[in-house]
Amino acid sequence: MRVIERSIYRGPHLYGMHPMIRIRLDLGALEQWPTDRLDGFAAALVALLPGLSEHHCNLGQPGGFEQRLEQGTWLGHVIEHVAIELLTQAGAAVTRGKTRAVKRQPGVYDILYSYADEVSGLAAGRAAMELVHRLLPPALQGLHGLDRVARPEPPLPSDLPALIAALRKLVATHGLGPSTAALVEEARRRKIPVTRLNEASLIQLGTGSRQQRIRASVTGKTGLIGAELAANKHAAKRLLGDIGLPVPRGEVVRDRPSAIAAARRLGWPVVVKPLDGNHGRGVSTHVGDNAMLLAAFDAARSISRSVIIEQMLTGTDHRFLVVDGKLIAVAEHVPAHVVGNGRDSIRKLIETVNADPRRGDGHQAVLTRIGLDDALHACLALQNRSIDSIPLPGEHVALAGTANLSTGGTAIDRTDEVHPDNAAIAEQAALAIGLDVAGIDIVSPDIGRSLYEAGGGIVEVNAAPGLRMHLAPSEGSPRDVARPIIASLFPRRRSSRIPVFAVTGTNGKTTTVRMLARILREAGYRVGFTSTSGVYINDCRQVSGDASGPKSARRVLRNPVVDAAVFETARGGLLREGLAFDLCDVGAVLNVSEDHLGSRGVHSLRDLARVKSVVVRAVARRGAAVLNADDPRTVAMARHCRGRVVWFSNDAAALHRAPIDAQVADGGMAILNIDQTIVRIHAGERQKVADIRDIPATLGGIAEFNILNALAAAAMAAAHGIDIPAIAAGLRSFQASFEDSPGRLNIVEAHGVTVIIDYAHNPAALNALARVLDRYRGKGRLIGMVGLPGDRRDSDLRDVGAQAAGMFDEILFREGADGRGRERGTMNALMVKGALAAGKDPATVRCFVNEAEATDFGLRHVRPGDVLVLTPTDVDAIFARVQAFAEARNPERSAVHEGTSHDG
Repeated sequence: MRVIERSIYRGPHLYGMHPMIRIRLDLGALEQWPTDRLDGFAAALVALLPGLSEHHCNLGQPGGFEQRLEQGTWLGHVIEHVAIELLTQAGAAVTRGKTRAVKRQPGVYDILYSYADEVSGLAAGRAAMELVHRLLPPALQGLHGLDRVARPEPPLPSDLPALIAALRKLVATHGLGPSTAALVEEARRRKIPVTRLNEASLIQLGTGSRQQRIRASVTGKTGLIGAELAANKHAAKRLLGDIGLPVPRGEVVRDRPSAIAAARRLGWPVVVKPLDGNHGRGVSTHVGDNAMLLAAFDAARSISRSVIIEQMLTGTDHRFLVVDGKLIAVAEHVPAHVVGNGRDSIRKLIETVNADPRRGDGHQAVLTRIGLDDALHACLALQNRSIDSIPLPGEHVALAGTANLSTGGTAIDRTDEVHPDNAAIAEQAALAIGLDVAGIDIVSPDIGRSLYEAGGGIVEVNAAPGLRMHLAPSEGSPRDVARPIIASLFPRRRSSRIPVFAVTGTNGKTTTVRMLARILREAGYRVGFTSTSGVYINDCRQVSGDASGPKSARRVLRNPVVDAAVFETARGGLLREGLAFDLCDVGAVLNVSEDHLGSRGVHSLRDLARVKSVVVRAVARRGAAVLNADDPRTVAMARHCRGRVVWFSNDAAALHRAPIDAQVADGGMAILNIDQTIVRIHAGERQKVADIRDIPATLGGIAEFNILNALAAAAMAAAHGIDIPAIAAGLRSFQASFEDSPGRLNIVEAHGVTVIIDYAHNPAALNALARVLDRYRGKGRLIGMVGLPGDRRDSDLRDVGAQAAGMFDEILFREGADGRGRERGTMNALMVKGALAAGKDPATVRCFVNEAEATDFGLRHVRPGDVLVLTPTDVDAIFARVQAFAEARNPERSAVHEGTSHDG
């Protein structure tokens, strides 16, 4: 078996709508060995992983996968199920998977499965391959060993229990804790986008300017003053006492003598705790004499320079969870303890307690294992016991001074037993400290009676309270405490999403994105957009370079300034990572024509259309797909859209073609070019948007491809409900300039020489450029610099050479940094071959190693009346060269104007 490549899809992708890991695996000779030919393999596999017998597979019932094993299935499919089962055993709730044979590559399979986090997901895939390989008969193991792509991961254990333990550790380390996970699950239930911002579980909920952030139960609304007050336990207690809430008396000390004096004034027993500690560290209760006090003081002093000596209240410890000023849940804390049986030591009794499957390390599990640490030994010492002491039958032995879950304590739900006075006390405490989510610790002899009558009081207020004691108490009813927290961040009528517009297609994406961004600015939005030239926020370029992939789109969605996002969505990013978002409000497919064929499994226009259609599939149910009614491949995508379909066309007759006619007649929308006017047709009414001649990018109606781009941008805006005046104003203000549309038919006039810079890099784009060049023919020489990226097929390069031969009087073929593995000179040779085969005079063809050299030659070579056409990859660098040329030839009158686009 050989791993060809691995991909992590974080959004909708070619194979589905959900995040998944994909492993492309070449079975090699093992393709001839499905499971029904492997004697004993299926039985050994299920014996090793009994949970596989519960897998439905595509039969829809438990045992379905076992039936597939018996009937015969290929090892790629087996690896998928093993990876899912390993993740399940490791504690990750994953169930989704699929395996598909790769077209035109016998024995090669795409294995896909969902994941909880990327690290454990990849590790499970690798472990599944190794496990399946080890179960093969020895002869087959030798026939084709397991060969993998280079990877930095450490090797996984070979025995299954150790392997599961290693994966469980990865899930715990890289996964989310119970509090964060509960909030994330609730957010996803409400269809709120979730983005993990770092390994410390900082989570962004929502997108752009509508986002909120959480880290465990701390939210973006948690105030710094409130958090600092809660951390200073003495200051918080004084503040609560000042407003009349019941709190114990206490003093802050810094040395042993002061601690003893404070305890005597308060009266024994006392509680000793650090001023600014957490999770119960350094806290000692039931301190009843000087010796105990000094030991407790030293423990607290190791946590904080200042120590609180506090009156000890009688009763049990309770955690009141208050969210947005309202009591949500109450749990009684039970300190970690064991009960003797007269036979086992405390050590053995702890081992028995820790065997509870609900217990785990740290905060990842519902309950925490009891650790044999210094605090435990100190607690036992205060009771004149050691870890090897044997308690009497029924004897209760405390193992911690506090009841925190983090020290091994348990919780009992008491929400329905709380007296209304006590609920009001907790709510006032949270508001007084200033916390949106607060954990109020109250000691009371009877939580069902008012504290004012029964005694007791507030001993602590906590920012970032843990939620697991309420989500899964040891006893009593679980409480859905995540729902009110998420509801406080996103009230029902407040959307968590900014509008997302995605533009894909072979040509025209960049200009359509820029036109739409301008329209949205006119409509009052703060716009973030991505394109092949960078990431822009409100027209300011913040990141340079090709930004047409999901990584750049995520930058925009994380930016809190952005009110609307417009994304150029190229095929490369779609194939590599999928989309950066789960849903878009408007998704547009402009066209599908030959480009990048033969690369990454895309061998035909049908394959390319499938890739582009991912954007249509990701349209929200209340959203719209904007499709080119003049392109049959985009028309066919309409059936994949869950929302509405809005058509655009440069041909008014499209209104009478199926399925456009039926949809428009049924109240649908179309944006058409009718007599050189952009017209919106909706619900039977026609409304003028703009005269095409008034849109600068169309060159007065000559640049047909930019008419299409303007139609698409207008359709996307109209689909989202943008007013017609804003659409018209945006299109009219979109100037033909390098600033508005860099590298898209930018025209520089310099002392009789015309230089055109355009990012045309496929046949359809060059054809569109050729129609614009017709206006210049007969006025001088047409000189063109032409080149393609190296991932094009040999036939594509020859065809572009022939195409250039028909467009230009002289051709400057160039290569460059985008050779993508091809040897230097081979691309130029293929393009020259195509040009000569088309009848081009060899004397009119030159070759250059890069676009800078070709540009410099062209600028030196031109004469007044000539038109020099440059199709660069590095648009910024080539434009700077042209600007310098223009200023040198005509410093006072050089001009840059008229920009448009038909990029890929």
